[in-house]
Amino acid sequence: MAAYDFSAQRLFVDAPLSEGARLPLDRAQANYLLNVLRLKAGAGILVFNGRDGEWRALVESDGRKSPSLRVGERTRAQTAPNDLLYLFAPLKHARLDYMAQKAVEMGAGALKPIHTRRTQASRVNLERLRANAIEAAEQCGILTVPDILPDTDFQKALAGLDPDRLLVFCDEEAPIANPIAALSAEADRCGNRPAKLAVMVGPEGGFVEEERALALRHPRVVRVSLGPRILRADTAAVAALALVQAVLGDWREAPATTTG
Repeated sequence: MAAYDFSAQRLFVDAPLSEGARLPLDRAQANYLLNVLRLKAGAGILVFNGRDGEWRALVESDGRKSPSLRVGERTRAQTAPNDLLYLFAPLKHARLDYMAQKAVEMGAGALKPIHTRRTQASRVNLERLRANAIEAAEQCGILTVPDILPDTDFQKALAGLDPDRLLVFCDEEAPIANPIAALSAEADRCGNRPAKLAVMVGPEGGFVEEERALALRHPRVVRVSLGPRILRADTAAVAALALVQAVLGDWREAPATTTG
């Protein structure tokens, strides 16, 4: 039996959560709960803020003032965010929305747009990016909303990486064609120690040679091919993050423990 009820409606709130607290709703939240979800007074919903875990709450409304939520018991304790930074070349609106949502679903702990030589979009709406991250977290039972980091150019993004953070560099010219083999070799080197990860996916035109050379100077880097076909950048995000999570991330089976 599943340990979590994925059919329950969830709402992100940017306010402290504790039993008995009253949470006023802004106009957008009230519209979502009352008109989109069609919840009535007394209906239950799950709320989270990325800090205090997940809580049950009841809709309160007497028809004369804005509706609010009354917080009840906590259903889940807060979990730590994944130390997985997703670096990506910005895309145009709808595809960027999709990519952001899927990156959150796949467990990215932070999203950072990087401008490469062949990047398609020059401007990034960080508020829209965060709204998509929140929506994905609400729908997928995630307790932490990933950080949305300011966009920067390729060179500055690489310079800002910690030297001990493993950079998974998605590169169509990777010397090992099998991405699982490349990642598994790195997993063998780091053993069962949790890795600080950064996954980098470029624009659909790929990286230029100068960018490739710069990425490969990072102290810890593994080049990963995403297969024999050319993937759209939003598809590449899902493929890359799935591979990394399965081999190096939180999809791995926990190591067995022994007693005695």
